[in-house]
Amino acid sequence: MLKPADTLNIFFSFFLLIITAVYHAVIPQAEYLMLIYGSLIFFQVILSRIGRMNSFLALTRDLIFPVVSVMIIFDSLGLIVHRINPQDIDYLLIRADYLIFGGYPTVYLERIIYPPFTDILQVAYSTYYFIPITLGIALRLRGDNGAFEKSLFLILLCFYLSYVGYILFPALGPRYAMDHLQSEAVDGFLVSKPIQDILNLLEGVKRDAFPSGHTAIALTVLILSYKYARNIFRVLLVPVALLIFATVYCRYHYVVDVMGGMVLTVVTFAVGEVYYKFWMRQDNGSSV
Repeated sequence: MLKPADTLNIFFSFFLLIITAVYHAVIPQAEYLMLIYGSLIFFQVILSRIGRMNSFLALTRDLIFPVVSVMIIFDSLGLIVHRINPQDIDYLLIRADYLIFGGYPTVYLERIIYPPFTDILQVAYSTYYFIPITLGIALRLRGDNGAFEKSLFLILLCFYLSYVGYILFPALGPRYAMDHLQSEAVDGFLVSKPIQDILNLLEGVKRDAFPSGHTAIALTVLILSYKYARNIFRVLLVPVALLIFATVYCRYHYVVDVMGGMVLTVVTFAVGEVYYKFWMRQDNGSSV
């Protein structure tokens, strides 16, 4: 039986498959990407049918496969976004920041650059990759399947909505588009450079500035942890606050990207709650 997270994975993979098919003439390795998206759909359907056979398959369906899907789909965007929407909007985002603040926030923040503090913020920024998994594992270990399934669905929805944002509003971010305006490098003391190198290797140049997925995912997980796992909420509160500040301090995002991420969090819960309630009614009706 398909769960909401399963249907979301299938729908978004199919959405990207169709886009790739339509723009195959301009997308490099289009056939390869279509095979990848088709495979994600196939394995999701298979796991939805056999996921209850044993604990390993259940873990694969509910935790491992969603993580793998998000990583594969995000990586594939590097081949898609700029091919189907080649006009970057950095100039609009830079202008928006300037109109709001009367200057450039990343330039203002040069005044407080301090290498040990930079290290702390780079570590906080990188927790983005772990905080959704932390909440999922905590809910799974508690055996709270209802909270786990809803949280998984909402987190995946937030990821995929952010990916739609990257397609519609491609932007490089201030570390590339505003490098000529910066007079100070954001250098750390010990760990910043290795973390930056790893992130550059993992993320590449995806034009994934707007909206800030880091902000949206972090806030979504924080809200879900407050609702379902207060002990996790207390642990995540400070790292999430530092993560959001780091998005601008470390020049990954404009401030308007962060604002967009906050709006995306609201949209995620608004849309997700409607669909989840609809699915619950359908599921309850079919089980009667």
